[in-house]
Amino acid sequence: MKSKLHNTNIIKEEAKRLGFLSCGISKAQFLEEEAPRLEKWLKKNMHGEMGYMENHFDKRLDPSKLVEGSKSVISLLLNYFPNESQREDSYKISKYAYGTDYHFVIKEKLKELLFFIQNEIGEVNGRAFVDSAPVLDKVWAAKSGLGWIGKHSNLLSKQVGSFFFIAELIVDIELEHDSPVTDHCGTCTACIDACPTQAIVQPHVVDGSKCISYLTIELKNEIPSSFSNQMDDWMFGCDVCQDVCPWNRFSKSHNEPLFNPYPGLLSKSKKEWEEITEEIFNQIFKKSAVKRTKFSGLKRNISFLKD
Repeated sequence: MKSKLHNTNIIKEEAKRLGFLSCGISKAQFLEEEAPRLEKWLKKNMHGEMGYMENHFDKRLDPSKLVEGSKSVISLLLNYFPNESQREDSYKISKYAYGTDYHFVIKEKLKELLFFIQNEIGEVNGRAFVDSAPVLDKVWAAKSGLGWIGKHSNLLSKQVGSFFFIAELIVDIELEHDSPVTDHCGTCTACIDACPTQAIVQPHVVDGSKCISYLTIELKNEIPSSFSNQMDDWMFGCDVCQDVCPWNRFSKSHNEPLFNPYPGLLSKSKKEWEEITEEIFNQIFKKSAVKRTKFSGLKRNISFLKD
């Protein structure tokens, strides 16, 4: 029987080999502190039309409801910071959506990691999660020492900033747990001050229904006119709170070829986006997260910005 420490070490080594930025482990247990916070946030309707946020309340807080007999949550970060950005005079796309949809990229890596664990350690029951299931990924990542939750409610790391995806494996084996790190936001309010729609209503609390990412992706109806001239030319997602964060001066370019932008994506002008056809949309965003908003959604966003 191999030791907990040995198993923990080989998992972290394999995560590194698979290209993850970092890997941290926390004890799979009920998230007592999060329960009242989540309930309050939902009661204030800060999730807007994201009805799915109300579902599976118990699963969001208790990993054993997702993986029977779960003992450990393995949290992983994958860098997506690009080495070049869109031209200045363009409608903007969040950096995470420049290349192939991260769900596909990360799911493959997680499957490999789980397969490795089962091969090396023996019978291990586990499940992989990439923000498409009721898992509070930022909370688990913070518990496992991968960073702290910043005032903009994103996970932040002193070493690499915040331009990364978070994913988890919940497994039914005991591993060595990491300790949380301290908060290093201090008195800085750069993200709160810069948010174009004042969606960060207080430190660590984002009113999702005001967030540009929500308005351009999750919202299926028309964007309320009260947001006109506040959208800062974002047609899919928004990076403002991350762009202004001092810790992101430490961001380094990713080395995942699948996250490289589709040719021509970065050089398109506003006029070219305004004239985009469904055919071109399907070509450019064939395997992209931008497909979530659909062609009609992107056209709606562009015409809202143009008016």
